[in-house]
Amino acid sequence: MSRFATGVTVVTVREGRDDIGSTATAFTSVSAEPPTVMLGVLASSYLAEAIDLAGGFAVNVLGSGHRALAGRFAAEGRPSARLLLAGEAHHRGEHTGALILDTALAALECRVATRVAAGDHVVYLASVESLPGTGAPEPGASPLVRYAGRYRSLAQQQGPASPQ
Repeated sequence: MSRFATGVTVVTVREGRDDIGSTATAFTSVSAEPPTVMLGVLASSYLAEAIDLAGGFAVNVLGSGHRALAGRFAAEGRPSARLLLAGEAHHRGEHTGALILDTALAALECRVATRVAAGDHVVYLASVESLPGTGAPEPGASPLVRYAGRYRSLAQQQGPASPQ
């Protein structure tokens, strides 16, 4: 599956005493009406436990300038999401209280509708409650993607236009 390019997100959850966050690439839109998304996370992770307790989460869609941030949120033994975002402009979501990155290409606040066990992962189907700060993308904005085990920018991958 490393040969399947996928977008990179940071998922955050406000969990009682702390803020939890993790880089996630198993995220996709499922339905436009009603707005529904799918998130897959390791079933044994603290993120899954926090989502189960909170019942909701925020998804921050990362741009090419967020490569270091994606790495910080993917690191083993990482500290609180609040600490990882200390140097980044962010705010709390109105619906979930989860941390939302102000410079994300898009952000979604989601409420879990269904939880499904899937091998060593759990899949959450979630309704989108809000799209905080999501407007038109910045001119020249490029998403961060994961391909062949590395973070990449689509802008780096684009070559000359192919003839039609």
